This record gives sequence, structure tokens and C-alpha cells, in this order.
Amino acid sequence: MSVSERIRRIRTTLPEGVELVAVSKFHPVEAILEAYRAGQRNFGESRIQELAAKAPLLPADINWHFIGHLQTNKVRKLIGHATLIESIDSERLLDLVDRESAAAGVVSRVLMQVHVAEEDSKFGFTPDELLQYFSERRFERLQATHICGLMAMATNTDDPARISADFRRVAELKARILAAAPDLREFDILSMGMSDDYPAAIAAGSTHVRIGTAIFVERDYDAKPSENPTTHTPI
Repeated sequence: MSVSERIRRIRTTLPEGVELVAVSKFHPVEAILEAYRAGQRNFGESRIQELAAKAPLLPADINWHFIGHLQTNKVRKLIGHATLIESIDSERLLDLVDRESAAAGVVSRVLMQVHVAEEDSKFGFTPDELLQYFSERRFERLQATHICGLMAMATNTDDPARISADFRRVAELKARILAAAPDLREFDILSMGMSDDYPAAIAAGSTHVRIGTAIFVERDYDAKPSENPTTHTPI
């Protein structure tokens, strides 16, 4: 089955209003172009170097979502190149994104990453930390950053009840944040769900699902960004 056929099949499973983010990290430009020709516009990358190499070779109307762990020393290189930064996992990082965005004269759209999974390896704020942040209205200090919602990953487990509970907890947190700060503007994104669990995420209220393997099949995790083909094929 081709990339375009997989995208069409996945779209038949998405309710109206749920956006598909095709996770294209480690995949070549040609595969992204095939997805683009199938109507896909949102793509997720996790390495700034790879995003910077691919973007000039691809159509300008692509919406690039940065979904990887963002190191503070790489923030300046990312500002202005991502439509949405989904992985803001600390207040220090958020403040740095805001300062660099102001210096660059742009407004960055971001999601706050919530840690609800049982693994210690996951990054992100705890629900209590985020609720306190918004209750204390610390977001009002931001000058050039717009917080658009939350991003989360469920526990890596075969237990569907645990996965669903994780997603529901994030959806409930979003409702609690809006109750604490009802004047938040356009705080409406819940980015939850990947290839193996996105139906449960949608059931809990996800608005954006990040799907890679089900579209592009297995990725070559050992490949470096420079090893990806960079030949630009006409649209």
C-alpha cells in the first residue's frame, strides 16, 4: 500500500475537526511529497537540522510541527520555521522561546507538553504544575508566544484502559485550565494519539493526532538527516 493510500485510509477514521499530523521524521523528501500530493499539509519533525534541510525542498504551504524534545541551545534555530512547537516541557523553555520570538519579530504558536504517562523518560509538566501556571496567570508575561493548547503521550502499555485514562486526564486538565482562566484565547488544541492509540485519543477529545508508522511504515532510526534523499521532485 502506498503512502497516499495509507493517508486516505486513516482519514476515513478521523471525525470532522480532527487534524492529521503526518510524522515525517527520518523519512525522505520523496515520501513527504507523496503525502503532500494526497492532500496532507501538516507534518511533524523532531530534529531541527532535519527540518531545516527538508523545508526548502518542499512546498511553502506545508505546516511544520516540531514534536521532538527541544533543547534550549537549539531554540534560536527553530524560531520562525515551525508552524507549531508542540513540545514545550518547562517554563524555562517557554520563556526562552518567547524571548527569541520577540527578538526575531515573530509570534510562536506552542503547545504545553503534559506528562501523564507512567514512564519517567517522558518530558513535560505535571498536571498540577500546569494548572498552577494558568491559575496564577503567568502566561500574561509572554510577549511573542501564543499557547494554543496541550500535547501529551499515553503510557507505553498494552493496557487500553490505562491509555484511555491518560488521555481523559489530559482532556480534563484542559477543561480545568479553561475554568481557571476563561479568557484564554484560542486555547483549543489537544494533540494526543499516535499510530497505535489514536482512536482512544480521539474518543477522549483529541483534536490533532500524530501518526507516522501507519503512514510511512517503519523509519530508519539510524539514518542521519543528511542521508535522506534531497532531490526535489516537481509537484
